[in-house]
Parts: sequence; C-alpha cells; structure tokens
Amino acid sequence: MPRLFGTDGVRGTANADLTPEIAFNVSSAAARVLAEAGVFGSGRRPRALVGRDPRASGEFLEACVVAGLASSGVDVVRLDIVPTPGVAFLVGELDADLGVMLSASHNPAPDNGIKFFARGGVKLDDDLEDAIEASMGERWQRPTGAGVGRVTDDHGAYETYVAHLVASLGQDASLAGLKVVIDAANGAAFRTAPAAFAAQGAEVVLVHAEPDGLNINDHAGSTHPEVLQEAVVAHGADLGIALDGDADRCLAVDTTGRLVDGDQIIAVLALAMKEARTLHSDTVVATVMSNLGFFRAMKAHGITVDSTKVGDRYVLEAMNANGFTLGGEQSGHVIMSEYATTGDGVLTALHLAARMVGTGRPLADLASIVTRFPQVLVNVPGVNKVRAGLDPEVNAAVSAAAKELGDDGRVLLRPSGTEPLVRVMVEADTLQRAQQVADRLAHVVRERLALDPHRG
Repeated sequence: MPRLFGTDGVRGTANADLTPEIAFNVSSAAARVLAEAGVFGSGRRPRALVGRDPRASGEFLEACVVAGLASSGVDVVRLDIVPTPGVAFLVGELDADLGVMLSASHNPAPDNGIKFFARGGVKLDDDLEDAIEASMGERWQRPTGAGVGRVTDDHGAYETYVAHLVASLGQDASLAGLKVVIDAANGAAFRTAPAAFAAQGAEVVLVHAEPDGLNINDHAGSTHPEVLQEAVVAHGADLGIALDGDADRCLAVDTTGRLVDGDQIIAVLALAMKEARTLHSDTVVATVMSNLGFFRAMKAHGITVDSTKVGDRYVLEAMNANGFTLGGEQSGHVIMSEYATTGDGVLTALHLAARMVGTGRPLADLASIVTRFPQVLVNVPGVNKVRAGLDPEVNAAVSAAAKELGDDGRVLLRPSGTEPLVRVMVEADTLQRAQQVADRLAHVVRERLALDPHRG
C-alpha cells in the first residue's frame, strides 16, 4: 500500500480517497501517538486547534477530525476558516499541543487534505507520521466520562494572527499611499489578507474573495493570475498579490500587469534582509528548480544560495538545520523563519509591499535584479526513472548539452517522486534554444529508459 502521508500531510479527493473514516482514524491515532511520544505538554489535558479553508468538504471533515481528537481525550478549539500559516502560528501563540489544518492548498475544490502541526507550530517528523499511520488500525481503550475532550469555538482567533502579521513589519511601518489588488483565490485568506493590508493603511481592492465552498482556486489565485493581472492594470494599482487556497504561498504582479514569481520575491526580500543584517550568514535557501537568473543575481549581490530538493519541506529542513532566515520556492512558498514556521503568503506580501514603500521603488524595478532565463520543462512518462542518473548515454547527452550551453544555460534531469516519469528541465539564453535542447534530451531519455522487458 502507498504511504498515507505525502509530502504535505494526508491528501486526496474528499469522500473518495479522503473519507470521513480516514479523517476520524488518523486524528484519533495522532492524538494517541503524540501523547505516547511525549510531544504534548504536561500538567493539563492536551489541547488542539483545528482550522480549515472554505471547501464544502471541510465542513464534514472538520467534524470527523474534531470527533477523532475529542474521543481520544483532547480538548479541541475550532478556529473556523483561517490560513494554514495562521494555524501554525496560533498553535505556538495560544500554547496548544497540536494543530490541524484541513486544506488541499492550490488543488481544486473536490480535493482536501489534513495537515498536522506539533507544539510550536512545526510540521511532524516522518517517523511520527509513520507511527500515526501504523497505529490507525490498532484496538485501544477509549476514555469515557470526564476523560473525553471538550469542544469550543474561537472564530475570532484569526484577528490575533492578523495582529502578528502587522507587527512583523515594525512599529513605524506604513503602507499608506499604496494601492494593492489582492486575489484571495476564494480561499482561507479572504478575511486575513485584506485586514492586514488595510491595518497598515494600504488601499485594498479585492478579487476572488467570496468563497462559496466550491469556487476555491477556480481560475483564481496563484495558479491562475490572469484576472489579477487585468485588475491591477484596470485599477492603476501599485501591486497585485495572488494567494493560493490556504494562503501559504503568493505570487505578485507589478503595475504593468507583469507576473513576479517566487524567485524574484525571494531575491527582493534577501536584499532587504541583508541590508537590515537579518539574513543569517548572507544565505538564502532555494530548490534546484529556481531559475539560473536567481542564482546569478544572488551571487552578484554577495548572497549564497543553499540548494535543496524540490519541496518546501526540504527548504524548511535546510533552514532549521543551519539557522537560515529566508528560503522558498519559485512557486511562491516563501519562509521567513523570524516570523513563521512555514510558508506564509500574506506575510510575504506585506514585507514585499513594505520594501516597495521603504525604497520608494516600484515592484518592476525591484524585481529586475533577477533576469530570468527562458525555462523549458518536458515530462517524459513511461520510463525507468531509477536509471535516470545511471544510464551512460543519458549521462553523456546531459554532459554534452551542459557543455553546449556553457554559462548561458543549465540542464537538470529530475525523476518524479510518484510516477514512472523523468522531468527534463533546460534553461538557455533564448526560449528556442532551451526548447531544442530539452526536446533532444527528452528523446534520449525516452529511447534509453523506456519501460520494456529488455531493459531491466
């Protein structure tokens, strides 16, 4: 059987892959395993915070999660609709023992997921997730009477989170005079994002901020920024912010309607933090998929890039291991560890806006420090991904392509983590050249690694 926990919690189509039974059992198992592992605090009954995004399925899945926790002797506080980083923050701020977020991030409405946060608002280690999964089928003695958990609501807790976001900018910070269009993706930040920006004096225009349970991420937010780009131009705004369904990532749009990606946002924040001497070891953490232009820009400004595998969890691991204060992904997951334990789209957007105001420079000018190289990604399915780095002809083709591109490009072969598929990524000085090299390499991968009985 495949592992229940993926790279970002338990996820699937709600009521099909992710059933009410799974939601109840995994929550109950989490309560037992974390208690046995000594993760919970002592001296009182453990307390869990449960938040969700606006998906319709979150309503019944929340009920199942709450039942699983309370039936295991955990007091539960329902936070209602709040961003994922809001749950992570509130776990630490309210001294809770566990946090649970119901969301499938940027996925469409039929999907949902369950993500756990331990004390302090940090993600669970792989070994704890494995232990939770292993204990889901075990028989155990349920508490009764006064031993069961109690359930309460705190639907105003998100205001504490908003206050934290605003406070992260410092006492004298102001966004007065800045006109911002926010695309909330009809998701979890439909209240928090405009509240945070308005509290700092910004003029806010909202799009996709009317969730109905089914329209989350529907041609909206960071995966579909077209409406936002048009709105920024139409309103003559200084900045556009595109969040995803649970608001743990953001992309930006400059006043001309041009998209500013995660690499550029990280670069802008890295320079600001270096100037403020808050960029630990003058280092940022990024994945191998960050654009070559980003690596060059950071080197030109005396900033080291620590590269990791693709996935915000790997970025966070590298940051925690070395005390780094900034990291993220091209997709818009940006982690500012001084203020958050996970990617936070609203936090990122506020600090990006503050940099604009503080320098008096438009976003297009700030983002221009990264000259993006055209990037082509070709997926090659039906291949033996294990042999991607072992086949001599594939390796020779990669070496030849890298030599051909020289300093004007980059080649990366990346096996998929879940499918018999290899991703060929090529960056070059022109899109045509990148496409030609990528197609040529993809052909070699397809020919040499094809899944057939004669190739082992």
